[in-house]
Amino acid sequence: MRKKGLSMNLILVLSLAAVTVSVLVCCCLLFLQTYRRMLIRNAEITSRQAIAQVSSTMDTYLGNMNGAVDLLREFLSLPASKREEQLESFLLSRPDVVAVSTYDKDGTMRTCCCLGHEVRDKILENLSLDPEKLAASPEGYLSAPHVMSIFEEYYPWVVTIVTPVETASGECWLAVDLSCTGISSYVSGVGIGQRGYCFLEDTEGNLVYHPQQQLIYADLKTENTALTASLPDGTHVEGTLIYTVQTLQNGTWRVVGVSSVQELITDGYRDVVRITGISALFLLAAALVISLVLSRAVSAPVHDLVLAMRSFETSADDFTYVPVTGVREVQNLSASFDHMVKKIQALMATVRSEELNLRKTELKALQAQINPHFLYNTLDSISWMCEQGRNEEAVVMVGALARLFRISISKGHELIPIRSEVQHAQSYLQIQSVRYKEQFSYKFDVDEDCLDFLCNKITLQPLIENAIYHGINGLVDEGEIRIGVRAEGEDILLSVADNGVGMEPEQAAAILQDRSDRKSGIGLKNVNDRLKIWFGDRYGLTISSVPDEGTTVTVRMPKVREEAEYEKH
Repeated sequence: MRKKGLSMNLILVLSLAAVTVSVLVCCCLLFLQTYRRMLIRNAEITSRQAIAQVSSTMDTYLGNMNGAVDLLREFLSLPASKREEQLESFLLSRPDVVAVSTYDKDGTMRTCCCLGHEVRDKILENLSLDPEKLAASPEGYLSAPHVMSIFEEYYPWVVTIVTPVETASGECWLAVDLSCTGISSYVSGVGIGQRGYCFLEDTEGNLVYHPQQQLIYADLKTENTALTASLPDGTHVEGTLIYTVQTLQNGTWRVVGVSSVQELITDGYRDVVRITGISALFLLAAALVISLVLSRAVSAPVHDLVLAMRSFETSADDFTYVPVTGVREVQNLSASFDHMVKKIQALMATVRSEELNLRKTELKALQAQINPHFLYNTLDSISWMCEQGRNEEAVVMVGALARLFRISISKGHELIPIRSEVQHAQSYLQIQSVRYKEQFSYKFDVDEDCLDFLCNKITLQPLIENAIYHGINGLVDEGEIRIGVRAEGEDILLSVADNGVGMEPEQAAAILQDRSDRKSGIGLKNVNDRLKIWFGDRYGLTISSVPDEGTTVTVRMPKVREEAEYEKH
C-alpha cells in the first residue's frame, strides 16, 4: 500500500527557498562588514594623527630638556654658593624636574639639589644611577621609570637623564630626575575617540607614563606591554583593540595609542545597520514561516519517534510501539523501528532464558564439587576409626554424617535457613572433633534473630574445613575455632576465625583469585563463586590473616527471607 505524505523532494525544494533567503542575509552582513572595515581604516588614520601629535610634543619636550641639561652644565662650573642659587632657581622654574644630582665616576654622590627634601643618611639603593648602564653607555643614558628612594618620606615616580659633565673638580656624572607626573601633562590630554588613550613606554616594555598608572600598579587594570613592545612602528589591529606605535627621536621611548574597535559603531553605522536589519527582518520573517511549515511536516513525527525510542531504552520489556505518521520517509523509518523492537524483545527473552539456564548449570556444577568432597573426607575418617577399633566414635560419626547429608540435600533447595546451616556446621565439627581428638575446640556465637534468614547451603563447612586443615593442623598447642553469625544493616555476616598459623596478606588475596582446587579442602574460591552467582558481585568472602596469629574468613550476604526473591537472578 502506497503511504501518503509529503515527499522528501518537496521538502528539499522548500528548503532551497529558505537557503536563498539566508544567502541574502549573508550578503547584508558582508556589506556591513565592508562598511565596518572602512570605519576601522578611518579610525587608524585618526589614531596615527593623534600619536604623531604626541610624539612631536614629546620630542620637543625632550629637546628642551637637553637644552636644560646644557644649562645645568654651566651652573656646575660656578662657585658653590652661586651654583646652589642657580640650581634652586632652575627647580622653581621647572616643576617637572624633581632633583639635580652629581656623582663621581665611581658612582658616589657628590651633591643633590631637591626643593624641600633632604637626602637620607644611608641610601640602600639609588635607581637614578646604574653603574652597569654607565659602563655600557659612556655618553649617558635615559633610565626606565622608577621610584626615587633617596629622600626621607618622599617617593616620587621619575625617569632620569644621566650625562657626563666637566666641573672645576674634575669629570663627573650629572643626573636629572624628571617627574612622570610632569610628563603626563604632555600625554594625558590627548584622547583617541571617547575611550581611547595613549601612554609612554621604553623599548623594553616598561611603562614611562600611563594615564591609569595607579590602577595598573594596584592590579586593577592591565596593559599588554609585552605585545606593544614587540610591535613595530605603525598601526596594528589586535582583537578588539587598535594599537598605534611611534618611536621618539631619542630612540628610547615610544608613544603607544590604544583605541577600541567597538567605538567605531558611530551613529551613521548604526543607521546603516538599522536599515539593513529591517530589510533582513522581512526576509527572515518569510524564512521563518517556511521553517515552521517544514518543522510541522518533518520534526513532529520525528519527535514522536525519538520519544518512542527513549521509552524503549528505559523499558524494553513492557514497551508497545504505536507507529507514527508523517512524510513517506518517516513512515518507512517507523515501520523499520517497529520491526527492530519486536526483534530485540524476542532476542532479550531468548538471552534471559539462556542466562538463567547457564546460572543454574553453574550452581549445579559448583555444588557437585562440594558433595563428593564431604563424603570422601568423612568416610576416610570413619574407615580410619574402624581400623583403630574405635567403633563407638565411628557410630557417632556415621550419625553426624547422616544429619549432615540430610541437611545438604534440603529437598533440592539451594537456599536453606541459617539455622540449618549452623546445624550442618555443628555436625561437621562433631565429626572432625572425633577425628582430631583434643587438637582443637570450637565455639558458636550466633545471633538468634538471624537464624530464620536464608543462606547458600554448605557455606560454613568449607570455611571450617579450611581453618582445620590449613590453620589448626599445623599447631603444637590446642587450637580454637570461632563461628559467628550476626546482622549488619540489611546484610548477614557469617564468620569463621581460628588462632592457627595464619598467612601473609598476599597469600590471603591469592586464594580467591586462584581458580584451581587446592590439594586439601574444597577451596574458598568455590564458596565465593556460588555467593556471587546467586547474590551478585557486592557479596562474597573476605579473608584477613596475620602470620602466627590466625585467620578470619567472613561471608557477606543479604537478608533473604524467601528463595523466590533471588530465583530471577
